[in-house]
Amino acid sequence: MPTSLVLERKGELSLRDLPLEQRMGPADVRIAVRTVGICGSDVHYYTHGKIGPFVVNAPMVLGHEAAGTVVEVGAEVRHLKPGDRVCMEPGIPNPASRAAKMGIYNVDPDVTFWATPPVHGCLTPHVVHPAAYTYRLPDNVSFAEGAMVEPFAIGMQAALRARIQPGDVGMVVGAGPIGMMTALAALAGGCARVYVADLAQPKLDIIGAYPGIETINIRGIPAADAIAEATGGWGADVVFECSGAAPAILGLPKLARPGGAVVLVGMPVDPVPVDIVGLQAKELRLETVFRYANVYDRAIALIASGKVDLKPLISLTVPFADSIAAFDRAAEGRETDVKIQIELPA
Repeated sequence: MPTSLVLERKGELSLRDLPLEQRMGPADVRIAVRTVGICGSDVHYYTHGKIGPFVVNAPMVLGHEAAGTVVEVGAEVRHLKPGDRVCMEPGIPNPASRAAKMGIYNVDPDVTFWATPPVHGCLTPHVVHPAAYTYRLPDNVSFAEGAMVEPFAIGMQAALRARIQPGDVGMVVGAGPIGMMTALAALAGGCARVYVADLAQPKLDIIGAYPGIETINIRGIPAADAIAEATGGWGADVVFECSGAAPAILGLPKLARPGGAVVLVGMPVDPVPVDIVGLQAKELRLETVFRYANVYDRAIALIASGKVDLKPLISLTVPFADSIAAFDRAAEGRETDVKIQIELPA
């Protein structure tokens, strides 16, 4: 029986053996998990026991940002073999659903997603996963980078929803991990430069080290004033809201140029007010993002090409035996931390 990182209940983690269903089908692969990133949702389940309607009512294995090595393949699998280094897309849709047939499987009501109650996650030595949602890593992409593909895919989805035009000026509100991923995806997607606004200077220092990204500390100047100054009063072509903070969402119309786009990426805990007239007065196009669909291969290709370097965003890597301490540190929300990863034995 495998030893897993188990969320027993709100505020209580343990490393213990837990029986998991790991039968393989003909289209599945078995993967030895190597690296897993800690996501904000994992931490939220740990500290709050729920996210919206998803409530932890029974012990659950955490983790959904993962990379590892294929150790067994089903009879129908042709594109993967034992020994392949891979990363895994954690959401498994129903291929017969209307959403999946439309290509928007991320909003499939029947999707099962790792570490979303009652589905177990991947902080366990081995997982069984559909080969169709398992992606081989190029030789120059590490396990650590492979485990970063999942959060980067959200940034990719946001950039695609924005419909960026070459040379656009982008604006990202919120320099958390997803805000940083979105900024890098927007640059790779064609933005000439991207401004990132936050109040945590250590995080701004990290993302501001990338060429093409400029930072705004909103403790010193309102984001709207800074972007107006940078664009001659015109505003950003595309604005990505990645903080989920109510004041930031209310102020979005002031950041975008007339006819520009606003993409809602951050997820507020509770309903928040929106300045609808402000959006209307500029005829701003409003887009929303929920996870991602059909972007994993693109994300891996960008990382492998060297056009997107996610390694500076990995703040700490700890061994599996120290997983609980890693979660406790992630729950602290240190301004110097971006992504904490857990490494399982090879």
